[in-house]
Amino acid sequence: MMHKSLGLAFVMAYLGVASGFMRTSPGFNAIIKARPVVTVLDMGAGDVDIMTLTRFMIENTKSNPDQQEMESMMASIQMACKKISSLVSRAGITDLTGMQAGGGSINVQGEEQKKLDVISNDVLKNALRCTGKLGVIASEEEESPVLVEEGLMGKYVAVFDPLDGSSNIDAAISTGTIFGIFEEAGECVIDYDEDNLDEEEMQCLMQTLQPGKSLVAAGYCMYSSSTILVFTMGNGLHGFTLDPQIGEFVLTHPNMRVPKRGKIYSFNEANYNDWDEPLQKYVDALKTGTGESGERYSSRYIGSMVGDVHRTLLYGGIFGYPGDKKNPNGKLRLLYEAAPMSFILEQAGGRSTTGTERIMDIEPKAVHQRVPTFLGSPDDVAELEKAFAK
Repeated sequence: MMHKSLGLAFVMAYLGVASGFMRTSPGFNAIIKARPVVTVLDMGAGDVDIMTLTRFMIENTKSNPDQQEMESMMASIQMACKKISSLVSRAGITDLTGMQAGGGSINVQGEEQKKLDVISNDVLKNALRCTGKLGVIASEEEESPVLVEEGLMGKYVAVFDPLDGSSNIDAAISTGTIFGIFEEAGECVIDYDEDNLDEEEMQCLMQTLQPGKSLVAAGYCMYSSSTILVFTMGNGLHGFTLDPQIGEFVLTHPNMRVPKRGKIYSFNEANYNDWDEPLQKYVDALKTGTGESGERYSSRYIGSMVGDVHRTLLYGGIFGYPGDKKNPNGKLRLLYEAAPMSFILEQAGGRSTTGTERIMDIEPKAVHQRVPTFLGSPDDVAELEKAFAK
């Protein structure tokens, strides 16, 4: 117990966190509206009123005291994001570019692991383990979910992709972390004196397999020209930018809303010839201006889900990684990529779909299950669904 207490104390001391990561309430939305967002450019000009993520959680806890137990979880997530941001920004200097172990390491997805894939996974996993609130952790880089020994009485399950878009690291293109938090579907208590230990552990691990509609929190942290942490707790979406001068995430995007329709589509068109015909016709209509909007869309594709979805969230349009002849289920993982991002977009007024069904409703059958994914503005996603229905 001592090492858990010390670990949690370190996290809280590091961030100066006094209170928690809660669902946004109508009362807290009023707080955001009443206090204007202040940028770092205003600092030094006198008294300022900066809403940091730490302060955001403190204010929100006042309205949601019953949710206070989640405070250490968000403290750990933002600490991990700060650390990963530092590692990414200094990767070329500290020899963290390139493949893990000389290119010989392959993860459970059959993908070559970058050095930062492994390090980022350890950073996030270790930060979350010390909260004492988690029973199970599932990661893209782990073959199976991991029981958190310090938190066997924990109430929550964390799922994450520690470094989405890591293939872009060597080119210094944006990457990101995606995470989701579920409540455990049932009590997860393991008696290590019992003979049926394996069965008890498996029951706990299977609590990871929950649909996106069961998420209680989700977010992403984008590492680019700035580090931006966007998250939702089920009642609105807020974005925070890391201010390197004070080492804190500062509220810069309160109550985020995706435009009803955009003018940008984000697909990997190198796979066009392998797509289903309805999708080909849909994209052709966007390019030629013969779709419902009558506007010609621009193509923007980074190859990092976090970067592409963040742009879609701000400017509208549609992001997609569809299934094709080579990969009928696409390449994005349902549990820790598609579902959390769908939750995020829906909280901003957007929509998500496989083309035929809402992603949030899908019951996962396996931790690394893949699913065709389309996210974005509600009118754009609705038009896509009509194309698939023809």
